[in-house]
Amino acid sequence: MMLRPRQALLVERSLAALAQHGNTLSVGPTGSGKTIMLSAVAGSLLAEPDAKACILAHRDELTGQNLSKFARVNPGVSTSVFDAKDKSWSGRATFAMVQTLSRDNHLAAIPILDLLVIDEAHHAASASYRRVIDRVLDKNSRAQIFGVTATPARSDGKGLREVFSNVADQITLGELIASGHLVPPRTFVIDVGAQEQLTRVRRTATDFDMTEVEAILNKTPITDAVIRHWREKAGDRKTIVFCSTVAHAECVRQAFQDAGVSAEIVHGELSDTERKARLAEYESGAAQVVVNVAVLTEGYDFTPTSCVVLLRPSSHKSTLTQMIGRGLRTIDPAEHPGVIKTDCVVLDFGTATLMHGSLEQDVNLD
Repeated sequence: MMLRPRQALLVERSLAALAQHGNTLSVGPTGSGKTIMLSAVAGSLLAEPDAKACILAHRDELTGQNLSKFARVNPGVSTSVFDAKDKSWSGRATFAMVQTLSRDNHLAAIPILDLLVIDEAHHAASASYRRVIDRVLDKNSRAQIFGVTATPARSDGKGLREVFSNVADQITLGELIASGHLVPPRTFVIDVGAQEQLTRVRRTATDFDMTEVEAILNKTPITDAVIRHWREKAGDRKTIVFCSTVAHAECVRQAFQDAGVSAEIVHGELSDTERKARLAEYESGAAQVVVNVAVLTEGYDFTPTSCVVLLRPSSHKSTLTQMIGRGLRTIDPAEHPGVIKTDCVVLDFGTATLMHGSLEQDVNLD
């Protein structure tokens, strides 16, 4: 698989930083091809015949995506999986779930690794990741640690300096939009009579208090106005809606259905099987809208999505960037023939885009 010139440059810079520092972080927004790039970095280091790598993620969907794309970039490299179902280190590249690998009995069995790759590397400062990282380095102090992320700023304010001493490269949203690898967002900030109240919502340790947000936004007149504005500005578009709570999402999904719009709902209280079934309804075209609570923020990509509705504020730019990023990917005509997408309509009924302005991520390891 051929890398685009900008992807090849990030890979080159990442390899140079790993050689110099033993660790590095590279930053690229949704649509930059992070999985392709991390696969190229890993494949280059696995050119040594006895080298062994682990690619670490925190969700089944990411593990599956990473393995599939890695195999396309590195067709000659053997792979294996270490997760809740399979526990194999037989491949030269092993794709692991951090929740499984960070348990004591599994940590003890980690082989000597030459490279640990951390996808969604803003999670690397959390305890479970640190357990894995520390164990890898205990077994081989010269093991290299490579992280990739779209959003280097964590919601809890904890820095990544303990894991990464440097940043190899950053691809910006502006670069990808200018080169045609992402579509531009077209944002409408719509006050449905709630903006002033939303500015007074209490902040918790990680975000705004979503129970307070629900009390403000989960009202029939507001939801009716949301449906009306959506019909006017994006009524023919595949749409992802971000809500504050499950109760809020249920009401919004019902409002779309009452308006004659097919809609599904996904949230963290559903089983994996049920969530996948509902997303399949959205992806197949049986549903035009999918309403969610915090589960489609990262790691979910269905490229025909061309509208994002924000029915919640965000105290962190990284969360806002991730939410809007769900609609910025371009379409592969071979995968979705006849589907045309030139931009993404963002309907912000809260205060998120007013608060944060630019979507470009600031990188500060501290």
